[in-house]
Amino acid sequence: MAYLGRGLDKISNIEVLDNITFDGSSSYSITKGSVAFTPNSAQSCLISIDGVVQATNFTVSSSTIDFGVAIPSTSTCNFFLHYGTGVMTVPSDGSVTPAKMDLSQNYTFTGKVSGHNYPSFLARNNANQSISPNTNTKVTFGTEEYDTDSAFASSKFTVPTGKDGKYFIYTKVQQDCTTNAHLRLKIYKNGSEIGQTFTALTDNVEFTSWNGVIDLSASDYIEIYILQNSDGGGASRDVLTNGSLLYTFFGGYRIGD
Repeated sequence: MAYLGRGLDKISNIEVLDNITFDGSSSYSITKGSVAFTPNSAQSCLISIDGVVQATNFTVSSSTIDFGVAIPSTSTCNFFLHYGTGVMTVPSDGSVTPAKMDLSQNYTFTGKVSGHNYPSFLARNNANQSISPNTNTKVTFGTEEYDTDSAFASSKFTVPTGKDGKYFIYTKVQQDCTTNAHLRLKIYKNGSEIGQTFTALTDNVEFTSWNGVIDLSASDYIEIYILQNSDGGGASRDVLTNGSLLYTFFGGYRIGD
């Protein structure tokens, strides 16, 4: 198991190390329970020799302390202490909650931070799409603006494994039309309609839009359909595109559990 901070041999804030038996040398091994012990630093150590507390007047390298001068064999080590900050196991995925963070602070993260707003995607159409009248037709979105989890393909968003939750879904369709036409924009989940908007088309170009929150589980998928008609049976009409502009688009993102 990996750890943050010091190792298990330094689990408490204050460690009582083995007293040193001096032999006239300047360097000595540091041990705890007769096992080699590596301090955080020389500044973390406090040692008493012949009743005089020593601090910062020695160096530490790995598990060796060097006083810089020979310590007579007649001298006595009264105590040897190590001060630290304890140990903490690496938290498991998803276990760090707001209660364990100081939310009054500004944190700087490097790399991508994945949170409730992922997965997230936005796609648009990249060519006019001819729509026959009085027919439910799936809208084609051929260009991805972004897709954080590679979950959008074939004009369909599919929830990745482990990303169940509530999703905010939004879409807009812009269509060439004639006066007295109607356009129904439909939201499909797993092949069945779950919502729609209705627009009475009264100009040469009209649009309709929809947005809402949907509960989704892994492998659920969302698609966009339209149904258009006009007086007298009507004719095929185009769902419009305009270069890189968002005339007709489909997007969404996860907002929570």
